[in-house]
Amino acid sequence: MPFIGQNMNLLRRPKVACLLPIAVFLLSSLLLCSTQGQTAPFDLTVKQITSGKKHHIFGYIGQCRTIPWNASGRYILGLELDFIDRMPKPEDAATVFVVDTQKNNRIIRLDKTHGWNPQQGTMFYWNPNNAEHQFFFNDRDVDTGQVYTVLYDVQKRKRVREYRFDDASIGNGGVAFDGSNFMAINYGRLARLRLVTGYPEALDFSKEDIAPTNDGIFAVDIASGKKRLIVSYRQMEDVLKKHGMHSPHTGLFINHTLVNRDSNRVYFFARANWTRMPGEKKKGERVNVPFTVGIDGSNLTPHTQFIGGHPEWDLGNVMIGSLKEDGKLEQTRYDTNTRKIIGRIGTKRMFPKPEGDIALSPDANWFVNGYKPKDDSTENFFSVYHRPTGAFVRSPGIPKGVRSENRDVRIDPAPRWNRTNDQILTPGLDKNNRRQMFLIEIK
Repeated sequence: MPFIGQNMNLLRRPKVACLLPIAVFLLSSLLLCSTQGQTAPFDLTVKQITSGKKHHIFGYIGQCRTIPWNASGRYILGLELDFIDRMPKPEDAATVFVVDTQKNNRIIRLDKTHGWNPQQGTMFYWNPNNAEHQFFFNDRDVDTGQVYTVLYDVQKRKRVREYRFDDASIGNGGVAFDGSNFMAINYGRLARLRLVTGYPEALDFSKEDIAPTNDGIFAVDIASGKKRLIVSYRQMEDVLKKHGMHSPHTGLFINHTLVNRDSNRVYFFARANWTRMPGEKKKGERVNVPFTVGIDGSNLTPHTQFIGGHPEWDLGNVMIGSLKEDGKLEQTRYDTNTRKIIGRIGTKRMFPKPEGDIALSPDANWFVNGYKPKDDSTENFFSVYHRPTGAFVRSPGIPKGVRSENRDVRIDPAPRWNRTNDQILTPGLDKNNRRQMFLIEIK
């Protein structure tokens, strides 16, 4: 059943009094499509691809072009969890698996990891240098708490490399699409300063300093295994003070390390005061400043124009994200070179909740925005927009349940495209209230 902005089931048996508004709606829909060169809507179908007594997820949206499918499209990465209602303890392992789409979506269990959380999973990413067989995920040493990144080979059924460092406990935060580097951050620091995004009780090697010189965003060379610190917390702190964007805080942390499609620039958020620390009577004023930096460490730039939601890289050096102007929240295109808004994507009708999770397809022609209509909604919906024609379709609702009272536990809609730009992976609840993986397919 096609969806053109709203459920077409509503239009099956209109009463006479409703014919005029329905006709107006249909006419406006057709005008939207015809003026953009689209003569008919496309359809979206939804199907569940995992099941069983355990939870199955892919993970977070926090990386540009994070594709769950391997190069041929046969395997889809996933994480199997025993529980989803609390943060994991160091000894709580999750199972790394792939779904074999050529074998009736059979789950093939491969390995275990202690480096994960419910929101992000374990930061999966297929290795751009061998996307058919190899992928990255995070792990940690249960005894020492040290976080590191694993490179796993499906064909060999084993770990072929571990990226460990004596002087830093860091894990993958985003892989460059050209396969040169992955960005690495301190998940122990995140657990201390914003638990929902970290690994509880992981080693925090920079906890003694609110803005350390030896911690920040690292670039790890995938081939050589060498790391380099491209921007430190001390550099961020100095820039914040210089531009008057500083507030008293107990420590800076980083969320999102998004590498652009050209693999030469990183967009990230420097944050502080997200939670009240032990001994504090109240939280301080939040620090929440977006930055860009070259992957070589050059041109550290704060951006006063705040692009909210979960931003995504467009082509070139343009970011997509939500911005409120004139009382309206819209999907916005922001040029990180000129630091100016250069356009919009879609309309308020297409994207009623622009701050929801978004993702741009590999060919940059398709855009999806996940959202819930109301704060207490028990379903996620997805607006899928075809940029060349302006046509869009809204998906049926996918059950998500109610948000846990534990604010440190959450799973976002996190839509993720496949490599052929016609399927989207997202989480949802099955009939037994277990978290499972669902596919939205474009017909």
